Amino acid sequence: MGFATVRATDRCPCGSGDTFGDCCGAVLAGFPPPTAERLMRSRYSAFVVGDAPYLSATWHPGTRPDTLEPDDALRWTGLEILDVSEGGADDKRGVVEFRAHWRTARERGSLHERSRFVKQSDRWWYLDGQVR
Repeated sequence: MGFATVRATDRCPCGSGDTFGDCCGAVLAGFPPPTAERLMRSRYSAFVVGDAPYLSATWHPGTRPDTLEPDDALRWTGLEILDVSEGGADDKRGVVEFRAHWRTARERGSLHERSRFVKQSDRWWYLDGQVR
């Protein structure tokens, strides 16, 4: 299947309604996300486009796996934010519950996760997630 190609003028895969260039594209290019939810959305978009370096760079060093390789047989098809707890610009911790839809050549499904984020040195990090 391969990873999606998303142009700056395309709608952002994260479902925000903004263009990729004004939303997750800017974050993937180095603009720091101001909230845990924005980090969550940018990480979803990174999975869509196969940006493993970004995924690794935004995963907290204390919980990050040694290697991270997105599965190019999996096509991510939509993101639903189900709940957000804290994670604002002035918070130190946040939780984002989401459902991310996917498909392969033979099946469809979704990943339902409650992800924890932590803010250290004015930077949001993905800490870990509990699959639901």
